[in-house]
Amino acid sequence: MNLQPYLEFATSLAYQAGKITLRYFNTGVRPEFKENNDPVTIADKEAEAFVRAEIERKFPDHAIVGEEYGETANGNAFRWIIDPIDGTISFIRGVPLYGVLIGLEIEGEVKVGAAYFPPLDEMLCAADSAGCWWNGRRARVSTVSSLSDACVVSSDFQHLSAKMPDVVDRFAKEKALMRTWADAYGYLLVATGRAEVALDPRLDVYDCGPYPVIFKEAGGFFGSWNGEEGHTHGEGIACNAAIKPKVMELMRGY
Repeated sequence: MNLQPYLEFATSLAYQAGKITLRYFNTGVRPEFKENNDPVTIADKEAEAFVRAEIERKFPDHAIVGEEYGETANGNAFRWIIDPIDGTISFIRGVPLYGVLIGLEIEGEVKVGAAYFPPLDEMLCAADSAGCWWNGRRARVSTVSSLSDACVVSSDFQHLSAKMPDVVDRFAKEKALMRTWADAYGYLLVATGRAEVALDPRLDVYDCGPYPVIFKEAGGFFGSWNGEEGHTHGEGIACNAAIKPKVMELMRGY
């Protein structure tokens, strides 16, 4: 299957949705709060509405799942996964480390993905067997193999510790550099070789839709804390291939 048209469509959607979010960025937009107390803004809603409308226009029989408007499930093998703003808290506070995430799942496997960071104008995208690309140049994970030379990022170490109380200590004992570069931005850093590990204790499918193919094509790994590949485990870990065995050993028994 030629995935290039889907990749071009996904990157265009992410870019255009990102421009919608920028209309509201650093304007003092006030959030609402969902039942789970997660914030949502008009920018989230408008960006996802745009993406959904474009998909429905071009591929009316494709399924869609998004953070703000739920799932349109029709049994089609093609399913688009949308997070209009991954990092809404950063967005609300004027921190430019949020991203627009779009993935295309075909028969349960993510084959196309795009992650766009509007304030930074950075696009990370990939398609199965077509490579991972960062603003037009090839993206690769790092080759760091020692945890003492690694940078480990997470949105919130407090939530990490709530799931695995000694997780921070485990990495600290290995002398890893620990940083809280948030949400989608941490995964961008790993995929482009600027960090080695990204950890999240809770991820819904739309929080990580593009990552399986992005990390596969960048030479790394994305999946669960016990090493299962994929985006449906409710948690996430990304790392380069060289350091993965040591990371998995460190995570054992959580």
